[in-house]
Amino acid sequence: MPNIAYKALLVSEKDGKYIQEVTELNTFDLPKNDVLIQVQYSSLNYKDALSAVGNKGVTKRYPHTPGIDAAGVVAVSSDENFVEGEKVIVSGYDLGMNTPGGFGQYIRVPAEWIFKLPENLTLKEAMIIGTAGFTAGISFSRLSELVKPTDGKVIVSGATGGVGSVALSILNKMNYETIAVSGKEAEYPFLESLGVKEIISRSEFLSLDKKPILSAKYAGGIDTVGGPILENIVKSLNPLGAVTTCGSVVSTELNMSVFPFILRGISLIGVSAQNYPTALRAKLWQKLANEWKPENLLEIYNEIKLEELPAAIELILKGKLKGRTIVDLS
Repeated sequence: MPNIAYKALLVSEKDGKYIQEVTELNTFDLPKNDVLIQVQYSSLNYKDALSAVGNKGVTKRYPHTPGIDAAGVVAVSSDENFVEGEKVIVSGYDLGMNTPGGFGQYIRVPAEWIFKLPENLTLKEAMIIGTAGFTAGISFSRLSELVKPTDGKVIVSGATGGVGSVALSILNKMNYETIAVSGKEAEYPFLESLGVKEIISRSEFLSLDKKPILSAKYAGGIDTVGGPILENIVKSLNPLGAVTTCGSVVSTELNMSVFPFILRGISLIGVSAQNYPTALRAKLWQKLANEWKPENLLEIYNEIKLEELPAAIELILKGKLKGRTIVDLS
């Protein structure tokens, strides 16, 4: 493997504080895995922000380069399934957690983590979708097994975030009627551009009665935040309704009665992009590149450079980003 100097966002621990700085590293120091990839684009996810501020539940050892997804070109490969110059995607597994991630211009990863770029996607589009969009795709896939467009409305929480915005785009493209829960009134026009027919303010949704079960209003839901919002979605589902959950920004706790599950036959489905079975990943990427591909994909992202990442990380931790934020490393 060649030794190439490259730029990366490096997070270091100094006197109990975590410092983020763009610096020069060398590919010689990357893990000795199968394939060296020159990264063209990555994307900013909430888990990246947690890694960048020293969350040991995400990243155990520092200094470290976050970035849980990457799209780029194979530079060197010792695996026969990938050749130099091939366009590829890496998303999930341990990338950006305890393995140097996509916020560096090069990564070196095991071949089984890599997927060839689908024909109908560019590298930029792949990262506009990214891990957040992949998570939205899993959520939609699992929800659509139980809830059909004719069953009723689907409610989405954390609607302006990466997962929520892509989920809304997919749902509306696949003819579901959607309702968004959001605390960002200024972004209501953005949600309407995704096809949302009704928006409920976060404060209004949180103020619902504390009864163990509420009036049935929704056929299904995609929750991205957890806590009381997830509880109220579950309590408001129609009989045989279903909700997926993939996030815990609000809370990791679920404090509620089992009545909605027993009396209405509700299904609560957990979603993890990191642990999604390898055998299903390529098929899901093909769907995201084709029939599920958001029609407004090029309208739901903001593009930044490596040097702008620290400021963007601060914003995502404060819940002040909308849609997808991608990082241009080319």
